[in-house]
Amino acid sequence: MEAHPHANRPVLTAGAPLSEARGAAVMVHQRGARAEDILRVAEAFNRPELAYIAPQAAGNTWYPYGFLEPIPSNQPWLDSALKVLFELVENLRRQGFPPEALVLAGFSQGACLVTEFAARNAQRYGGLVAFSGGLIGPPGTPRDYPGDLNGTPVFLGCSDVDFHIPKERVRETSRTFRAMGASVEQRLYPGMGHTINADEIGYVRGMLSRLIGD
Repeated sequence: MEAHPHANRPVLTAGAPLSEARGAAVMVHQRGARAEDILRVAEAFNRPELAYIAPQAAGNTWYPYGFLEPIPSNQPWLDSALKVLFELVENLRRQGFPPEALVLAGFSQGACLVTEFAARNAQRYGGLVAFSGGLIGPPGTPRDYPGDLNGTPVFLGCSDVDFHIPKERVRETSRTFRAMGASVEQRLYPGMGHTINADEIGYVRGMLSRLIGD
């Protein structure tokens, strides 16, 4: 089995070129989708001053089984996906975008991935956005992550009846991030489907405005 199945996959970009951008956002797509799909979400933010970077998963899926399954069952794909994000963040740092100028955002499987990445690589980020997602692992997974998110603004939005994402996991993710020093906004929407709504887009648009100082 290939140790790094997501290696050398395409990375798409949108928004401002990095040489002109006032900040950057790494956008992570959901299971069965493509990088182009999550960049369409970025269009709704209406913040063209930012550079948007969207990696593409091998086979359009970051890991094969559900995010509540035992973590070893999703290896080596999960570790490979986390390595992709680590390499992107480090590459952006080298190009003049430290973590505090960077937002990590994802939907569904992508949201689970960015929350797990931020927890395992805690530092002050410009923002963390999880549309319908939460920390990875079965119930009872230890959440004793080292490090400090040092005031990172975090947005967690999800339906209260999402078939894929139990609301209990969203709440656990909120508690974990608050304990790690993040400033968390959690919103559970009654009866919503597995989607992204206008309220979420509006909140994140404001988060991005604060990032760039507007």
